Amino acid sequence: MRYLNVSLFAMLLAAAGLPLYIHLPRFATTELGLSLSTVGVILIGIRVLDFVQDPLIGRAIDRWRRSQQLFAWLAALGMAAGFLMLFSVSPPIMPEIWLTLSLIIVFSAYSLGSILFYGQSAAIAGSSAARDMYRLAAFREAGLIAGIILAAIAPTGLAAFAGAGTGYTAFGYVLAGVAIVTAFQTRTLWRRAASPEAPLTLAALRNAGGLRLLLLAFVNSLPVAITSTLFLFFVEDGLLLPDLSGPFLILFFLAAGLSVPLWSRLVTAQGARRILIPAMSLAIISFVGAAALPPGAAWVFGLICVASGAALGADMVILPALFATTLARAGLQAGQAFGVWSFAAKSSLALAAILLLPALEVSGFTPGGDNSRQALTTLTAAYAILPCLLKLIAIALVLKLPQEDLS
Repeated sequence: MRYLNVSLFAMLLAAAGLPLYIHLPRFATTELGLSLSTVGVILIGIRVLDFVQDPLIGRAIDRWRRSQQLFAWLAALGMAAGFLMLFSVSPPIMPEIWLTLSLIIVFSAYSLGSILFYGQSAAIAGSSAARDMYRLAAFREAGLIAGIILAAIAPTGLAAFAGAGTGYTAFGYVLAGVAIVTAFQTRTLWRRAASPEAPLTLAALRNAGGLRLLLLAFVNSLPVAITSTLFLFFVEDGLLLPDLSGPFLILFFLAAGLSVPLWSRLVTAQGARRILIPAMSLAIISFVGAAALPPGAAWVFGLICVASGAALGADMVILPALFATTLARAGLQAGQAFGVWSFAAKSSLALAAILLLPALEVSGFTPGGDNSRQALTTLTAAYAILPCLLKLIAIALVLKLPQEDLS
């Protein structure tokens, strides 16, 4: 039951992660009438807030360690309120301001929940041994993938069930209900006391190898952030397959979820370095294949979704577990460290939005409109070529890591 609760809490957190960035550009432009540039500016502005608040949230979790259940409830209720404001309530004020307030509540609650969740990895697993941490990671990331799949397809499914134009409204109500139920069901997770740990300092984190892993995680998350932000645009406007965007998303995340147990076993038996580099190389091959696709290439893009999804599964299992193991091995408080980790992960998503959405707009790209050859070329380059270059940098960083950081 403990590991099932781990998967359930991960499913809730997943709704405020990648699916939000998948839906937000199209939701904001079509439902709220905002421009892509405006959405990008809002997202990067919220990341400035995260720069301050995420480490402070981590410090609070480390300081008030007996209040874990309270923190979990605050995170769940905050996400419930934020989802309702974002998707289900018509903006009573200027859409830009309402969107900003909604996202601040959602992302702040998400930060609290994810920092608490990942920072308590050793306590929840019952051990800081690599085998136990990877087992915990397998259940956590499987739940995360399941949540991503459900949240990614939910608006479309709800629209088909409740009627056209109501998908996002129903989506907000469903997410709010799930958040409250999850908080109640998983309350026993936070009764496990963490072992005594030393306060986190920059020097201690550097000496433990945590800074190197943070840099790797940030660079390695950028390709996923880019492809997630542009996925719907690439499928619907680049490949001209709007009816298949939902099935492709399911296929991508299903491949990631099904690959999680395999990656967990492989990394336990072979070590992180031997698994990370092939997994990253698989992602590069997938991105290169996407760059060469003509409109209508549904079957080939389906295979690309499977391959790139499997590569994502390796990233999600290995890197957080490595970071948690590194902190536990050094006896460092994990809350504040995962506050920095959370900020790095969210920054990659915001950076993708603030750099790429305005660039697409400048190129003349219009979601769902008649786009020029230049606009579609820009879309393809951003979606497929840029991630390849970033993955190559990530591989170089893995090769430079000392062996003890990968054990």
